[in-house]
Amino acid sequence: MNRFKVLCIMACFAVLGGTAAAQVPNVTNVPDGQKIKILGYINQRSEERLVMTTQDKQRYVVELSPATSVKSNTKGIGLRGGDRYNVSHLLRGLRVQVQGRGTASGSINAEDVRFNEVDLRAAEGLEARMDPLEQTVASNTDRITSTEGNVTKQAGQIAENAALTSKAQATADNALSDAERAQKTADRANNRINGLGEYEPVKTVIVPFATGQFNLSAEAKKVIDDAAAWVKTQNTKGWMVEVVGFADSTGSTAPNKRLSEKRANTVLGYLITQYHLPLTKLVQPFGAGVDMPAATNDTAEGRALNRRVEIRLLLNKGIAGTN
Repeated sequence: MNRFKVLCIMACFAVLGGTAAAQVPNVTNVPDGQKIKILGYINQRSEERLVMTTQDKQRYVVELSPATSVKSNTKGIGLRGGDRYNVSHLLRGLRVQVQGRGTASGSINAEDVRFNEVDLRAAEGLEARMDPLEQTVASNTDRITSTEGNVTKQAGQIAENAALTSKAQATADNALSDAERAQKTADRANNRINGLGEYEPVKTVIVPFATGQFNLSAEAKKVIDDAAAWVKTQNTKGWMVEVVGFADSTGSTAPNKRLSEKRANTVLGYLITQYHLPLTKLVQPFGAGVDMPAATNDTAEGRALNRRVEIRLLLNKGIAGTN
């Protein structure tokens, strides 16, 4: 249930990335013919392609074909086995591993796509919840388009009246200025919608954990409480929160992955219960296991730095209206 709840929160992130894949900005190009394997989340998809974001924030376009093998993993990402699936099961919000080769256009021609069936069930629930959010975004876009049409109509009427007399010409000039201001307002609204998928880092809060533990210590709670007190002094319009758990290399990979997820969920629960953090403020909570260590795992000091949860405060440029 915890894993399902965390993945469902990603609905906000999936909706914000709803642009057509053919117009995806900031894509990492793969050299033609180069073999590549990536692990990440599906942000956008069509019948023949995906757009993915990896854990290190790189974006890739993935081309699908009838030859693409789509299978589940019996024991997690990276292991062989499992059942075959149709490409229609590759939903937004699903964590997948893609293996293939670069194309002349810089995308990845997918030869093999793997995913965990638990993640698939969560992504299916996420897909059912995304439709109302997308309809809201579409409705807002329609209203902006309607406003632009009214502005254009009004400007045309003013220009027609201005041709009658010199006095009407002066009136038309003033009215045209009003129309230009209205047009700029509509353009700003469009820019805000286009900026919904763009984030800027504000602050990262590091919450420490003891070896093998996922409960919050007094020290960890103080770190979160101090950060919450600081946030209350800030203008948080457009802020989003990303919670990512990590572990050191002590023990095996799979238990460390689960431990990092439990740590992320513990911090997330504290933020919600103690500070009433709205779920709509959350972006892609995740347990990264031993991936992306903050320091070397060869020393006790380094391992202590790696046993952590990062609370990443991000500014959504579209919501904040900074575009």
